Amino acid sequence: MRHPEIAEIVRRDRRYAYEAYEFIFEALGHTQKMVGRVPATGEVPGHEHHVSGKEILQGAVDLARQEFGFLARTVFNQWGLRRTDDLGEIVFNLIEANLLSKTDTDSRADFHEVFDMDRALTEGFNISLNGDGAPARRGGR
Repeated sequence: MRHPEIAEIVRRDRRYAYEAYEFIFEALGHTQKMVGRVPATGEVPGHEHHVSGKEILQGAVDLARQEFGFLARTVFNQWGLRRTDDLGEIVFNLIEANLLSKTDTDSRADFHEVFDMDRALTEGFNISLNGDGAPARRGGR
């Protein structure tokens, strides 16, 4: 357990699994890399490293597809993540626990029905056989 404070959040709000919260931390770092806003080693993250709700959503989907491949939707469903709003709820639970920060303009509405989570996690996967007969996937690991 990397963030014991999350256990308290999960006790108060049982909608989402502990793993979903840990995943959001990973997705935040992944998103910062995607958009080129990673703090330098030892640097305290500032406003210039901030990512928007939409960016976090896109980064989370990208990371889920990389990490879980075809099972991304199944993993998200097991964690209680079915809509973009669910990711927003986790982000704001982490903000309220002082584990993440926000700007004055950030709100839960930034995550409201941004896109269809199922489609984002499942569309675009192709399976084909390469020359040696092993399956090759695009869009996942």
